[in-house]
Formats: sequence, C-alpha cells, structure tokens
Amino acid sequence: MKLFRIRGGVHPEYRKELASEKAIVAMPLPRLLRVPLQQHVGAPAEPVVAIGDTVGKGQLIARAQGAVSAPVHAPTSGAVVDIANLTAPHPSGLPQRTIVIESDGRDAWAELPPPIEDPLSASPREIARRVGECGIVGLGGATFPAAVKLDLRSRHELDILVMNGAECEPYLTCDDRLMRERAPEIIDGVRIMAHALGVDRVIIAIESNKPQALESMTRAAAGVANLSVIGIPTRYPMGSERHLVQALTGRETPARQLTADIGVVVHNVGTAHAVHQAVRYGRPLISRVVTVSGHGVCEPGNVEVPLGTMVSELIAFRGGLTEEAPRLLTGGPMMGQPLPSLDVPVIKGTSGILALTKEETRIQPAQACIRCGSCVSACPVGLVPVDMVALVRKDNLDEAAAAGVMDCISCGSCAYICPAHIPLVQYFNYAKGRLNAIQRDEQKRDRVKRLVEARAARMAKLAEAKRAAMAARKAAAAPPKPDPDSPPAAAQ
Repeated sequence: MKLFRIRGGVHPEYRKELASEKAIVAMPLPRLLRVPLQQHVGAPAEPVVAIGDTVGKGQLIARAQGAVSAPVHAPTSGAVVDIANLTAPHPSGLPQRTIVIESDGRDAWAELPPPIEDPLSASPREIARRVGECGIVGLGGATFPAAVKLDLRSRHELDILVMNGAECEPYLTCDDRLMRERAPEIIDGVRIMAHALGVDRVIIAIESNKPQALESMTRAAAGVANLSVIGIPTRYPMGSERHLVQALTGRETPARQLTADIGVVVHNVGTAHAVHQAVRYGRPLISRVVTVSGHGVCEPGNVEVPLGTMVSELIAFRGGLTEEAPRLLTGGPMMGQPLPSLDVPVIKGTSGILALTKEETRIQPAQACIRCGSCVSACPVGLVPVDMVALVRKDNLDEAAAAGVMDCISCGSCAYICPAHIPLVQYFNYAKGRLNAIQRDEQKRDRVKRLVEARAARMAKLAEAKRAAMAARKAAAAPPKPDPDSPPAAAQ
C-alpha cells in the first residue's frame, strides 16, 4: 500500500522499552473506587443512584445527558458511600462530582443486557445504541463518545474506517500490549464498527516500532475481506487523526473540519476492544489498560485498572516511586497533562501514568528566540510558531488567530525541538483559551440580543392585540347608530 508523506514531526526519545515487554496484569480491586461523572467529552452524566444504594458490577450509576455524553457504570459490586465533589485528574485540581463506591469484595456482576447474537447482521442503530449504553468513549485519549462517531454515516458519506494503533507518544505501550495479547477481540470489534459505519474498507495502522503487534494483528485479520494491517513510519505525531488519514489516503482534512467530511472515520484499537466486549457480552466500559512508566516509578508496566482506582494505589501496585517528587503526568510526555497529585482517580481517558525524573524531563529556563526556524520545520500543521508566539506574547490575539493559532493541535513538536526551550505550546493553549472565551462571550451577547429583540417583538405584538381587542369591545358596547333611511318612530 502506498503511503503519503506528511509534513513536519519529530523523533523524540521514545523510551517504550521501559514497559513494552511487560504483559498486561490485573490491578487488585481497591476498597474504595471514586468514579467521576465527567470522563468524556460533552455533558457530565447524571447520577441515578443515591448514598446507601447497593450496586452490582457493571450497573448503571449515572445516565448520559444530552446528545454528546456517556453513561457511567459501577466498576465493581458494593455500596454507594458518597456522592461528592472530589479532586479531578486535571491540571487545575478543581473538584468534580464523583460517586464513591465501597467494594464488597465479591466483584459480582449486575444483570447485563443480552449479547447481540449476530452483530454483523444487526442494524447500525442497534450497534450504536449498545455502544452508547455501555459508556464507550475514545480510548486513545480524546474520550469522545464512540456511539456518536458510529452514527456519522447518517450525516456523511463514508468509505474508510481507520483504526489507530500508532501509539506515537513516548513511553506509552498500552495499545501495543493490547494488540499483542488481544488481537482477535480487537479485529472482531473492528468488523462490528465497520458494519455499523457502512464503510467499504478498513485500515489498521501501526507504527513500525511495534513489530510484534503488527504480526499479531496481521495474523488475526487474515482472511477478513477489505481489511488491511499497515505498518507506518515511526514519527511523532503520526497518531494524530488528521495526519494519520493523510499518510494513509492522501486526503487532507480542511481546517476546522472533521475527517468524516472527507469520508474517513478514525477510532482507536482500544475502543474496538471495548466495542467487542459491549456487543458480544453486554459489558460496559469499567476498566482500561494503563501504562505506568518513567524512571520515577519502581516497576514500569501495563496494568488493567478498574476505573475509579486512585493513582496512588496504582503507583503502589507498581512498587512505588523511586524518588520523592518526580514529575507526574497523565497521558504521554508530549500531549499529556500534569497531575495535581496522586490522590486522583483513573478515568476512561487515562492511557498512561508517568513518573518522570529530572533527567527525563530536561526542564530548562527559556531563553531568547534565535529565530532558527526549527519550530517551523517541525510543525505538522504547517504553521509558523515563531511568529505566533511573538503575537501571543504581545496579546495580539486577533492577529494570532489570523496566523492560525486555532489550528494548532498542541502536539508539542515545536517546543520539543526548540533550542531556546520556549514553552510554545503553553503560549498557544493560552491564546486558544482566551479566543474561545471571547467567542463564547460574543455568542452569549448575540444570544441575549436576539432574546431581547424577540421579547420586544412579542410585547409589541401583544400590545397590538390588546389595542385591537379593546377597540373591538368599544365597538360592541357603543349604541347602534340610527338608520337615516328609516321613518321616525312618531310617523309610524
């Protein structure tokens, strides 16, 4: 298969060897599980249980709200002991509404929906409904509700499903191990998703630094029509949805549009495994494989973790930390987010927990830009970071927007290669946040203006109706005028 060249990118130190040869192991069940209601893009789920309720493993505990949302299920059996605002696994450290479940130690399943007997003959709507009911979201880190993406065929003409097995972030190996160890289940999930989307072709893309995963997936896919397993170059950020599609198909996604607009849907291989579990067995998404890595943790590895497990317990399961205060990240080192502390739960989007030493982080003070152009060469979107950062520093946000700052994918390639160690991504994220806030304020003002104008129109219409009604009443109450043609009463 011909691959197309993509612009930019970097070759960071991948350091996947720390965990790549460690098979997936199951995390022992914690006593308490803290399950946030916002583990996905969209509206948070709404609790359907109360403090004191007994729940079974896999039972619905919070219902999806709105068109873009996902339900939440109990990771084990036990009792709901609290529903409170607890610290979220987010750099802000702000509290988030969370259901706390105390395990009863039995790990007993609740009654699950029956399997869809022949999913490859089932209606796409039935499959999407099951995936939505099971709370499945994109497990590559984006956490977009998978059922919404499976319904894209109703609004777009689709012909290709791309399964993202690139896992281009350094350190992360959870997808690699999943493809090595559970390839048949992933292929089954892929076929179900392709049927739901109605596509003619499926491409599973895996970076060439994962030869065992390539072999395992190729073997599992043997004999499946219109499905190809492709090795792609190892280059960050090859796993970016738009760049992966361009490398595989040559199709370029226009700015601020979706890959679905050019006929392609992208899902993560971990999502396919979750779809298999939901459709074949009715099991909701209540656990996920997490890479625990970095030289700051004693025993790097890949762990299947019940959602709601505290990061502190996961780190302890891997032998604890090697030093007192390593840099803690959720996700990879390029696009991951700092953790406020270890006292936060694992959620659906937690692909990795990294504990990085000072030697690994290479944190150095920023220096003056030397305008070397390295960031321009590295940018996979074709932007000019050196010019954009100058505009952001001066708070010229309109000009920064015109220069394309909203098209930045925050991959960190520019900051990684910058010899002056300028925190470019932070500047661009600040600008995007400010611009989004300004846009929301403008939309709010426009909405208020429309509401005021609509109210004024309603009031004017109501006043006119009142005047008309009053005129009608006056006309009805007035004495009738004499007919000039009729003779006077005396003459009659």
